[in-house]
Amino acid sequence: MNIKNAGCVALLASALLLMSGCDQAEKAAQQMLSKTAETAKQAIDDTHKAAEQALNDATGGRLIEKEKPAQENKDSTHTI
Repeated sequence: MNIKNAGCVALLASALLLMSGCDQAEKAAQQMLSKTAETAKQAIDDTHKAAEQALNDATGGRLIEKEKPAQENKDSTHTI
């Protein structure tokens, strides 16, 4: 019986170690995904700024009126 108990304890300890390793791997994966998302957001922001600069250069620095939000356009078309 003593060998069976030792085997069960060893099996449970191994399972706990495996589970803690999985938790650490999950946390590392979440951190990596978070960093990847932040990098992608920064790349999108940089691309947007570059596109705005290129548009500004192409129009000779003239301001281009941005499209009004949908709600503002909708309000301005109503008559009193």
